[in-house]
Amino acid sequence: MALWKKVQCLPTETLNSLYPPTFPIEVRHYLASWLEEQPWDDLDLMDPTTEGKALILLSHIMNQLRRLAEHNHNIVERMRLQHIATNMTVYQMQPLQLVRAVQEILKRERSLLNQGNFPGLGVPGQLPQAGSPALSPAPSPLPAPSTAGGKQGDDRERHRAIERLALRVGEVQNCRKEIHHLQESMNWEKQNYDSLQAQAIQNSMLDQNLPESCNNLQNRIQQDEFKSQAFAEKRIQLIQEAVHTLEQTQQQVELHIQSWKRQQHLSTIGAPFSDNLSSLQNCCEQLLTINIQLNQEMIIAGRESGAEPFREQQEKLALLLKTLIHTQGLQTLQKPSHTVDKQPPQVIKTQSKFSTTVRFLLGERMNSGKPAVVKAQIITESQARNLSQPGSLTENVGELINNSAILDHNASTKSTSSTFRNMSIKRIKRADRKGSESVTEEKFALLFSSEINITGCDTAYNIQVISFPIVVIVHGSQDNNALATILWDCAFSEMDRIPFVVPDRVSWQQMCDTLNTKFMSEVQTPRRLDNDNFRFLAQKIFDEPDISGDFQNRMVSWSQFNKEVLPGRGFTFWQWFDGVMELTKRHLKNYWTDRLIFGFIGKQYLHLLLQQSEDGTFLLRFSDSEIGGITIAYVTTTDTGSRQILNIQPFTKKDLEIRSLGDRIQDITFIQFVYPNRAKNEAFNKYYTVMPNKNNGYLQATIHTKVAGEQSSSRMGNGGGAPSTPSPLPSDLDHQTQMNLQTPFNTARPFNPPAFNREPISSRMGNGGVSSAPSPLPSETPMEPPTQMNLAQINDIFFTHPGQFQHPFVNPMLYNQLPYPGGPQQDVHMQNNPPMQGVLEPFPEQGQAGAHYHSLDLPPPTDWEFVELLGGDASRMDTDNFQLPQ
Repeated sequence: MALWKKVQCLPTETLNSLYPPTFPIEVRHYLASWLEEQPWDDLDLMDPTTEGKALILLSHIMNQLRRLAEHNHNIVERMRLQHIATNMTVYQMQPLQLVRAVQEILKRERSLLNQGNFPGLGVPGQLPQAGSPALSPAPSPLPAPSTAGGKQGDDRERHRAIERLALRVGEVQNCRKEIHHLQESMNWEKQNYDSLQAQAIQNSMLDQNLPESCNNLQNRIQQDEFKSQAFAEKRIQLIQEAVHTLEQTQQQVELHIQSWKRQQHLSTIGAPFSDNLSSLQNCCEQLLTINIQLNQEMIIAGRESGAEPFREQQEKLALLLKTLIHTQGLQTLQKPSHTVDKQPPQVIKTQSKFSTTVRFLLGERMNSGKPAVVKAQIITESQARNLSQPGSLTENVGELINNSAILDHNASTKSTSSTFRNMSIKRIKRADRKGSESVTEEKFALLFSSEINITGCDTAYNIQVISFPIVVIVHGSQDNNALATILWDCAFSEMDRIPFVVPDRVSWQQMCDTLNTKFMSEVQTPRRLDNDNFRFLAQKIFDEPDISGDFQNRMVSWSQFNKEVLPGRGFTFWQWFDGVMELTKRHLKNYWTDRLIFGFIGKQYLHLLLQQSEDGTFLLRFSDSEIGGITIAYVTTTDTGSRQILNIQPFTKKDLEIRSLGDRIQDITFIQFVYPNRAKNEAFNKYYTVMPNKNNGYLQATIHTKVAGEQSSSRMGNGGGAPSTPSPLPSDLDHQTQMNLQTPFNTARPFNPPAFNREPISSRMGNGGVSSAPSPLPSETPMEPPTQMNLAQINDIFFTHPGQFQHPFVNPMLYNQLPYPGGPQQDVHMQNNPPMQGVLEPFPEQGQAGAHYHSLDLPPPTDWEFVELLGGDASRMDTDNFQLPQ
């Protein structure tokens, strides 16, 4: 407290700047002595075990503030302290922030004091003194944690405290032994003294001085009585101190178990958690042994003294023992000996199996001759609050299947537990709902009960423990809203709450911490949400699109989180956020981790970022109008020269299952730079799919992303308008020919077959002379003569891709491009033959030999086919020396 006395002499403006709203000056003042005694500087923020220690320190602070409020007669100060204690819960999600804040405050205080001399002890009258009678004393400081050894060092501190307590009990036992030894010596000496006195009476020497031996014996008896009295007084003092130390040590162990359970609860939303209970179990067993030993010593002392000098201590021991073993009432969740080691799923569907494990931390001291059976039942929130009242469990609200298990001891792991492997909720009875309350907001719990016999204890103990709250659903569509209820309960509940009370409103900072922890855990990514993401989330949940808004001091209600639908949407904030997490977890995890996805950004801020960027610059953002969608926003220049920000239709989970995001980005050629100026291929190259070259007899088929009405930048070479799309027809054809090819069926004229003859296709394909297929049209239907085509047009039709020949009888779609006004010839017989092997090269250039066929089963086109394509004029073609016109 010496530091705080000097700090109070600082100017008021300096004091106001020292303490943030989450750690106000009142906390520094009222808990000054305790805060300065804690080893804040020894806590390593990079050590994963520091979070558990920080939670214990936070619990101390909150408990002290509540006690100060209860004993403060000033109504204003009492309400202020209660408000501060409630606000301190903001650190439950990020306990390391508390350590960081206190370290920074103490560091700045020392730095300011080193700049000048402040001999005064503070300005009197500004605040009540921390040591005033109205305030209860702060608890003793925690043992200094060891950061070097991590969790093992923390365990060693607990065991050292218990070892010191065991040594104190050993001193009590030594006192008893010394008293017993002195009592035996006095009995022997008194017997000798009485014998000497009898001899003196018989020899008539009663009136003379006693012999020297009698005097020596009498002196030794007196000395032994004095020593015995001294040891008896010391024993009383040692027992009192041991009971007090036991009480403090047990409180510390209970705090560690509470911290373990709180971390277990927070692990629901992804907080780090170690489920090892071996060290805490060892502590509980040693505390039980010490309690029984102290109780035995007090019983022995009472018998020897013939009085009851330890009535108060025995009552304390009985209460500590009951607290350690016997757990009932509202505080069931916080008691140490019985715990739900493996919690059941917090969203359970009826008629579905689930498992859970209950562990008894005092299993080594159980009476092995009497096996214990643990039974489970489902209870409502109201029943959980009233467990201590008789008759609170008379109503059966649900039926469980496989709800009993033996409490077995595993010698290898030294653990005693009951495992329910195939439990199921057969039916559930709902309570009457109020207002707009949904069934997914109704919380239940599993209550586990058993009767335990402890070695060394005369009575059997009825133990009870309840699970974390669960939500029971009957359909998978309720899962999302049920998860929202569990998330809110887990993130914003206090450590020692009444089941299952949660605030209806929390600070936006708490909400940000919760969303960030859940997102990182669900997606399994080390990348956190940044301030830009939080700004957009705040705009969305508060329906305030102004990007300059300050949301730090705003409060978020449960209704805003998952009860009220977002404006203009058909879903709530949580439903939308959960959809984003699901999409990212399944398809976008690596993109997000590599920072290729901007993610949560509003359109207003998006325009500010892209407006000054180069054409073709894009970024990836989560859709705010569709659940589980990601869209590409890019900048382009219109034909009029104005800048335009466009958003491509969002890709959903189904879209990305068909084609990945990286391949879709590769398909869209008019986006070139990832914001701010990173080349697209450089950023996404590792996500492109490389098609393997397979020679399995099949032509490979791929799916490509095509943006309708796509816009590109001017640097793409078309002046900023729509990108030029290659025509499927040759560019050198006249307009009428192109129209004929695009619309081969001339609806204005009847279907007329050609006049010349040609052999059936089926016989040429080698089908053993199968007759040609009947025509789909009447044979007497007249046909118009075919439109003539030159060789260049033929080459464009048959060779749509360089190096690959598409025979019109292999690909039926080519028939629609043949220049027959009436369509395909009726005597053409189409077969479903196996795929053709090999590739046909295009028509050779002038001066080269005819077309080359590589391992192609299909023979080259016959002369009549080329004649037909040339309009039936055989004179235009030299079949012996075929040359392509240049």
